[in-house]
Amino acid sequence: MRCGAPLAAACLLLSACGEAEDGGSPPAVVIARHAAGSVPAWLPPNDRSDPALWLAARAAGRPVAAGDPAVAPLRAALARAAPRFIEDPRMIANRTAQVLDMLHAAGLGEEPAPLLIDLATVAAGSGRRQLFGALCQHYLNTRTAGATHRDALDRLGSKYAPQNPKQP
Repeated sequence: MRCGAPLAAACLLLSACGEAEDGGSPPAVVIARHAAGSVPAWLPPNDRSDPALWLAARAAGRPVAAGDPAVAPLRAALARAAPRFIEDPRMIANRTAQVLDMLHAAGLGEEPAPLLIDLATVAAGSGRRQLFGALCQHYLNTRTAGATHRDALDRLGSKYAPQNPKQP
């Protein structure tokens, strides 16, 4: 049986979950240290970096100052997304970075803040908190199958809306 890209993408998404490997208690909280001028590929569970600042730096490909104009929209997007998803802002930032990497590899460019806001809007239509990773995977699969950003959001919205108990 051939595994293919969907299995590889799922493994990549699951690899950054951040659970304790031994099944015991999570590691002590330590602030991760990074070489000056570097932007880490992922925010590990013990990293207390501001997810919006990290995501802005990752998108820029270099460290950015907290007052950089790219940070505020990401901070607002993460704040809007946080109550819609089960994952915490650090994990939402990591998943967003993964999706952007996979979209860029497929020749599909997106920006992090608008993507976060659009996916939070899809989740809001369901009337309940969602798994951000699952929604990202559905979005990515739809986009790489040829759908535009708008079409992918419309399709996801129609799939997630029936979960809303307030819908007739």
